[in-house]
Amino acid sequence: MTIKSDRWIRRMCEEEGMIEPFEPRQVRDGTISYGLSSYGYDIRVAAEFKVFTNVYNVIVDPKGFDERSFVDVHQSECVIPPNSFALARTEEYFRMPRNVLAICVGKSTYARCGIVVNVTPLEPSWEGYLTLEISNTTPLPAKIYGGEGIAQLLFFESDEEPETAYSDRKGKYQKQVGVTLPRL
Repeated sequence: MTIKSDRWIRRMCEEEGMIEPFEPRQVRDGTISYGLSSYGYDIRVAAEFKVFTNVYNVIVDPKGFDERSFVDVHQSECVIPPNSFALARTEEYFRMPRNVLAICVGKSTYARCGIVVNVTPLEPSWEGYLTLEISNTTPLPAKIYGGEGIAQLLFFESDEEPETAYSDRKGKYQKQVGVTLPRL
């Protein structure tokens, strides 16, 4: 596997629709940056959050998720309580090629504020909006800005296709929209 450069990412987006909408340059203009970078793509978080709360003292259970665990926030700014987290989604929609894997890493601007972004790999042939887990590891409230950069994707291309890709398995998160909760 080889990590892919900005030229490859641009070509895959323009010719194959790998990322939509695609921003072919780094956008800063007073925002947390997003768009194409040297060896990756900085994704944006949409202004759609599910912020976890302990108001109802429910158990977070991936096999039986209780929607009382969170409150919905549909605003351009979201405050995550201390030592808590939120689920969100990207503004970008992804169509992963059959021989490409993407890994998500956090942006240093948020990392320096104690904010950790977790996303599982974008597997070959997966398609959809990414659901993001944004953790506030600090003892203070933390602000997240919708419509701005949140994390970076790194793309790895294999010289051969996998025997079984995500779409072949009919993966449970294929073509997800909105903030997607755990599924069995």
